[in-house]
Amino acid sequence: GGSDGVAARRVAIDALVRIDADDAYANLVLGHVLDGSGLDDPRDRGLVTDLVYGTTRMRRACDALVEPFVDREVDPDVRAALRLGAYQLHLIGVPPHAAVSATVGAMPRRTRGFVNAVLRRVAAMTPDWPDRATRLSYPDWIVGLLDRDLGPEAATAALEQMNRPPVVHRRGDGYVQDLASQWVVDLVGASPGERVADLCAAPGGKATGLAAHGAWVAASDVRPSRVGLVARNVEATGAAGVVSIAADALAAPYAPGSFDRVLLDAPCSGLGVLRRRPDARWRVQPGDVERLAGLQRRMAERAADLVRPGGVLVYSVCTLTVAETRGVDDHLASVCPDLEPLDPPGAPWVSWGRGALLLPQAADTDGMMILRLRRRD
Repeated sequence: GGSDGVAARRVAIDALVRIDADDAYANLVLGHVLDGSGLDDPRDRGLVTDLVYGTTRMRRACDALVEPFVDREVDPDVRAALRLGAYQLHLIGVPPHAAVSATVGAMPRRTRGFVNAVLRRVAAMTPDWPDRATRLSYPDWIVGLLDRDLGPEAATAALEQMNRPPVVHRRGDGYVQDLASQWVVDLVGASPGERVADLCAAPGGKATGLAAHGAWVAASDVRPSRVGLVARNVEATGAAGVVSIAADALAAPYAPGSFDRVLLDAPCSGLGVLRRRPDARWRVQPGDVERLAGLQRRMAERAADLVRPGGVLVYSVCTLTVAETRGVDDHLASVCPDLEPLDPPGAPWVSWGRGALLLPQAADTDGMMILRLRRRD
């Protein structure tokens, strides 16, 4: 039955095994596993989601809790069950009896004795974390990079905030979009009748938001499949005046100076949205930050070319690294001297180079950086 939580934990263990074994995206696996689960009660489905996402985020911490009591190689389902048990016991405070019995009950009979013995010992221990990165459950390199770029205090608060599930914000048109992204749309400052280019538009949240301000929006993305997603979201939200185009931001098919406003919401390392993508912290690699910063600098130059005199370029990224934020701003300052900064937004944003940074802990949003530059007349 669903009420004892065994069925939900069985589904959660199945999902965790697939995420780990197939290096699959957590959100895709979860949808697939829930669809085939026979769990109808929304509370059970919600529990599975919380357990799978939480255990995936906190995998490193969970492994550290379990490790002292496991002296052998274990099967993937046993490892998943031990992580899931440790997550419930020490990271979300499920009562020990419920956490252990429901997790053990979800396992095949031959493994129950072992899982029960280990989880009882985990339940009785007081966590003694070897270091901050393990406690926070991130790779060392991410903690080290954000320590250096934000300072340890702000970095720790950001990393802790991104271990909590995001709040769902639904716009008036029904589209679900984090407040940070909604604020970026507002800060573009588009007015009725203006021509706006959104150069990395998929899945279409910002483009449809800009259209709601009355602008005409050229929404492009490099992957045709993702452009289809933009078109579907335009239809779903009823947005008027959005044209979806498959085009590379580095070679956009537009004449120079042809837009009143250009939004470059650039591809980035995503270190500001790790709460939203539970497996992303284990996927992103140290070399990605520099590689993406190089791409962002080239994209930003191209984007600047498309802005008319008196028009505005807005650069945004959902990451917190200096290389992808102030580094891109420094590059634009050197290669585009005719772009002047507009005043950065106030709290909860903080000024950051010529732009502004929104830390996840400031207002319980995604982490975001925005830079707004006006081309001289």
